[in-house]
Amino acid sequence: MSSNIDELVFLHQIAAPCHLAILAESIGLKTRIVKHAAELELDKNANNFYLISQKGAALDAKGIPLLVSRLVNHVPVALYQVERGSLDQESALLLGVRGLLYSDQRMDLMLTGLRKMVSDELWYDRPLISKIFRRLVKQLDTNTELPEETEAMMQRLTNRERTIIQLVSSGARNKEIAQRLCISEHTVKAHVSSIFRKTESRNRVELLRWAQTYQSHCELVS
Repeated sequence: MSSNIDELVFLHQIAAPCHLAILAESIGLKTRIVKHAAELELDKNANNFYLISQKGAALDAKGIPLLVSRLVNHVPVALYQVERGSLDQESALLLGVRGLLYSDQRMDLMLTGLRKMVSDELWYDRPLISKIFRRLVKQLDTNTELPEETEAMMQRLTNRERTIIQLVSSGARNKEIAQRLCISEHTVKAHVSSIFRKTESRNRVELLRWAQTYQSHCELVS
């Protein structure tokens, strides 16, 4: 098949063969299998697509491999060998994961998903994509209603602080946030203190209330 992708890179951390790589090769895609996350090197000059196995990976509270949050801003990433019911699809989509291939999926569906993703399409259930699209449209519709003082407050928040607000809102603790963002807990605490000051929140409960009120605006400008 024709594709703009130079190579599919699989992070396959279990002993069983990587059947998806064999399937990819059968349709003419070049593949490379990496057994350990530490060996995963991002070649930003190459047009590679990264597939991370959920099985065998360290996961966050949403069932998403911790490594993914470090990759999605730099390279296209999808997940495979996903166990049904073990992962929050919406969180994966909003994080930037291109699609999900389930361990119990038929081979022809996996192949279709693979073709779609390397062609720069998302591979999720249509109802989920529709739900997220409707939400984004609603956010855009309400974006003009942001009070001037809140707009100024948003501008003071850094991208990293907006990310941490979203993670706090999802229930993540400082240790988990540190793992997700690959920073120290001390740095997370410093960011949280800065966020409290900028949002005029005295604690996490007040920050959660603030985030619920302005979440859509926070996501749009992040």
